[in-house]
Amino acid sequence: MDMMKRGARPADATKIDLESRTEVNWWVRSLGVSEQSLRDAVKRVGQVPGDVRAELRRRR
Repeated sequence: MDMMKRGARPADATKIDLESRTEVNWWVRSLGVSEQSLRDAVKRVGQVPGDVRAELRRRR
């Protein structure tokens, strides 16, 4: 079953994997941002979810 359908977290929740379409979709939904905003934040601060969340808050 697809990760989004069962509502599960990514396999490795310690990093945001932009190569996985399913994980990108999960993070976009979880963080309430567009895919481009997610990708831009990861590019700026790296794959650590806490860092990405903080970056997204700063940009709002």
